[in-house]
Amino acid sequence: MRNTDAQLVLRYALGGLGLGLIGLGAWLVAAEPDPAGVLLWLAGAVVLHDGVLAPLVLAVGLLIAARPARGLWRGALIVAGSVTLVTLPLLVRPGEPPNPSALPLPYGRNLAIVLGAVGVVTGVLYLVRGRGKLVRGRGDSVRGRGESVGRRREPRERREPPARGPEGGRDRGQGRGRERGGTGD
Repeated sequence: MRNTDAQLVLRYALGGLGLGLIGLGAWLVAAEPDPAGVLLWLAGAVVLHDGVLAPLVLAVGLLIAARPARGLWRGALIVAGSVTLVTLPLLVRPGEPPNPSALPLPYGRNLAIVLGAVGVVTGVLYLVRGRGKLVRGRGDSVRGRGESVGRRREPRERREPPARGPEGGRDRGQGRGRERGGTGD
């Protein structure tokens, strides 16, 4: 597949922007009073992500993949993970905040309440969905083309094949009214 001129321009522009941001980051790290501490923190973030967080996410994904209602569980884990990531910096900050009004709430307790609520809602939805499948499995719900299993179906009338004439074809006059060209007998 050949790149068009617009694609090449966009590719080089984005590459240049990325290199510029890398340069800005390097300049800001060099301007820090303790650049070694910043680099150590960045290396720790890479190790934490690649050594702990990514394998944990993959393991949980493998465990959930075979479960029923895996979309529900994935959604709950995405919400729980997002809330935890937003709250985590407030929880692991060392010491008391310099301004007491900066972090006035008990974030650990509130995180536990939100995660508990996510768990309860997920459990209720799982049970409601499971009950719906149980009801459908018993035949109480609508199936197929709008017919309920509990409703009795009327047997279809059996049609007789058309009568054959002496030549083996259909007898032209049989069963037709006068308006269709038959004898009407």
